[in-house]
Parts: sequence; C-alpha cells; structure tokens
Amino acid sequence: MTSKITKLLTLTAASLIGSLCAVAQPRLPQGYFWKKLPNGLEVVVIENSKVPLTTIEMAVKNGAYTEGPEYSGLSHLFEHMFFKANKDYPTQEKFLKRTQELGAIWNGTTSVERVNYYFTVGKDSLNAGLNLMNASIRFPIYREEDMQKERPVVDGEFQRNESSPGFQLYYDVNKHLWGDLITRKMPIGIHEVINSATPEKMMIIKNKYYFPNNSLLIICGDVKHEDGFKKAEQIFGDWQSSGFNPHEKYPIPAFKPLDKSVAFVKEMSIARTPMMMIDWQGPAYMTDSASTIAADVFSTIVGLNSSKLQQALVDKGLASSVSFSYNTSHYIGPIQLFVMPNPNKIKECYEEVKNQMSIWGKADYYTDEQLADAKAILLRDHSRSMEKPSSLPSQLSYQWCSTSLDYYTDLTDNYQKVTRADIAKYMNTYVVGKPSVAGIILTPEASKAANVQSFFVVK
Repeated sequence: MTSKITKLLTLTAASLIGSLCAVAQPRLPQGYFWKKLPNGLEVVVIENSKVPLTTIEMAVKNGAYTEGPEYSGLSHLFEHMFFKANKDYPTQEKFLKRTQELGAIWNGTTSVERVNYYFTVGKDSLNAGLNLMNASIRFPIYREEDMQKERPVVDGEFQRNESSPGFQLYYDVNKHLWGDLITRKMPIGIHEVINSATPEKMMIIKNKYYFPNNSLLIICGDVKHEDGFKKAEQIFGDWQSSGFNPHEKYPIPAFKPLDKSVAFVKEMSIARTPMMMIDWQGPAYMTDSASTIAADVFSTIVGLNSSKLQQALVDKGLASSVSFSYNTSHYIGPIQLFVMPNPNKIKECYEEVKNQMSIWGKADYYTDEQLADAKAILLRDHSRSMEKPSSLPSQLSYQWCSTSLDYYTDLTDNYQKVTRADIAKYMNTYVVGKPSVAGIILTPEASKAANVQSFFVVK
C-alpha cells in the first residue's frame, strides 16, 4: 500500500472519457474478448459453448476496504438489496417473478475488494438478462419495508459467524493485525451499522462506487463476442460516468505496519476443539505483485503431504490439520498459518510450530521435487477451474478488482516461472523474523489443563 495519497486530477468530462478510452488492450486467454465503452465500462465476453447457457456478471470495486466504521457492513447490505426492487420491477415479488420467468440462477457476494452479482440464463435470454442486470445496478429502489426485512438477514449472517469459534479467533487476530482499520478488512460489518442502515445510506454507497468507470461487465457462455459487445453498448452505453475515479476521490488510508508481535489466548465455552492462528501482513499487488505469485507457490509446497510442516505436525500427531495461505489483495493481504492442535499436546504443537517458522528461510526447507510438484498442482487446479463456464466470470472479476486482467491471464504461466530466489524474497520480506499476530481459542477448562497462558506468549 502506498503511504501517500495520489492527488486527484481535475478533468473535464470530455478529457476523462478520452483518457478512459486510451487504456491499452489487456492480454486475455483464448476465447476472451475485451472492450471499454466510452463511459468507462469494461466489458469482457468469454465465448464458451459447452452448454447453451450464458452467465452475466457485474463486478464493482467496492467492499470492506472502502468502509470506515460508520459504513462497515453496508457494502454487504447493498449487495442483498440488489435483488429487491428496481425501476423495471418495483417490488421484490415482481423481481423474483422475472427471474423465475427467465429460469435464472442468481446470486452476489461481498468481499474485501469486490462486490459482484450474476445471473445465469439460457442463451436465448441474454438480452433479457442484460436488461435485468441494467435495471438492478443502475435503477434500484430502496424501499423501507424491504430494508426492514433484509437488515435482520444480513445481521443474522454476522450472528451465525459469531457462534463459530473459528470466526471468533479470526476476528480477534484481525483486530490486532489491522488496528483501527479493521473494518476495511472485514466485510461482515458492525451490528449497529447494519441494523440502523437507511435508504439514504444505500444511496451514499451507490453514488460513490456504482458507476460504469468503476465496474466490469462479463458475459460468458454460448455467445459471440461481437453480439455481446453490441448488446452491452445498447443497454449500458447511456450509463453516465461518474466523472471521477472513486478510489482517488475517496482514497483508502494506508494500513499501519505491524511493529511488534502479539500473542493472545481466547477462552470460550463454544471452542470445543482448540484452534491456533498466526497471521502476518503480506504483499500488496500494487507494490509487490511478484511476491503474490511466489506466495501461492510456497503455500502449495507446505500443503504437500511430504512437506516438513505437514510431517512435523500432522504425521507426528501434534495436530489434526495445518494450512498456510495468502489472500491475493490489491492492498496489503494477510498471510495465515492455521493449526488444529492435538488437545492433549497443545504446548508441544505450539513449540513445533515455532520451530518450523524458525527454519522456513533455510534453502533446504523444501526440495526441488516439491517445488516442481507444487507447480504441477497449480497447473492442474487451473485446468479444473476452467471446466465450469459459469464460474469463469467470478474468477476473472476477482483479479480485475484486486490485480489486473494481465495478471489473471499470465498467472498460471508465472507460477511455473517461480524460483527459489522468488520464494526466499517473499518469505524474508513478509514472514521470517517479521512481526506476527498469534492467537489460540479453546475452552477455559482446556486452557487451564494445558496451562496455555504460561507458554502461548511472545518471546
């Protein structure tokens, strides 16, 4: 994450449109086609005729990272309200009836750096599906009665999460990891903000981020790209650009670097199975895209059954499972080690976790064969991910929001190019010897029996 805010340039509408249209053609996989409309809306058509269906997805660069405490969770509530009333279908009943007429499968998701919506319809309903997407994203109607119904639904998701010990641990780790900016990493929100949301607050979000120049439309399925582009321009071409870059006008504040390690014990009666989590602040695509790729390769290496991490913890009976991961992000992304320790060997497990962390930087921590195996697994995973056409838009839009279309296209090839030096740079820059947040959750009885407070500390 850059530490200084880019100064917002003052542009006339004409010069803004000209600058938007001057963007270079991105690299795309075979069968993928890209066009930017004059209003700034990027359109990708993915020609895939495996089944006579079409998926229409709209992604917006919005989500938790755009939310200070006063708006925390409202991007998620906005996503839920998307499937309610709009100009063409002024009640939810009429909206739902229309989706049934189209035989549509539909949903939306809200994450840290993306909100996306999709409809999957028969190929003959492409025009109708695009019109439904257009009405929903451009002309929503926020009726108070609909919000009264939906606020408890969204807050209910939060409450269900809170009943999970895994979420309790995750939330507390993130509080230490991100400090005052935790709301910008937690899409689930804040109870009070969700339950007091108004139609006026929904419009604030819409008027900040829901513009064509901050959105990506993907049409995937049994469709020709010329026809897809033509229909997109006919339906979305008069959607007016904001005239500004939302992420320059409403800049994301810099995440404060973690300056020291933290360790804590959380005791809860619901934590019948102990869980251990250690997080670091990882790379950001905007400042170190190479390390985001090396991170995935290293995570795959230590996920191998033959890895030192798995053998030392799982094979020796110190833990039932262990995983190491990085979440690719435009801004700083989290690196996470998650362990399910043997309840009878919690101290021994934690000591071995620390031992493993101490040798991660050594050249012999993994073999050349394990590096090759990890690359092969990532290649196979990519092949499997391409088998379901309706999932392709979501894969693409995630990277468009957090990285770039070029990054998406080159990712699989770049995995194969990762070297030991790349992995060493990633680990030594973000993990080995760097400040971390370590947490463990378990019942008070288990904590007392193992005397966890005596050893689960920063040394």
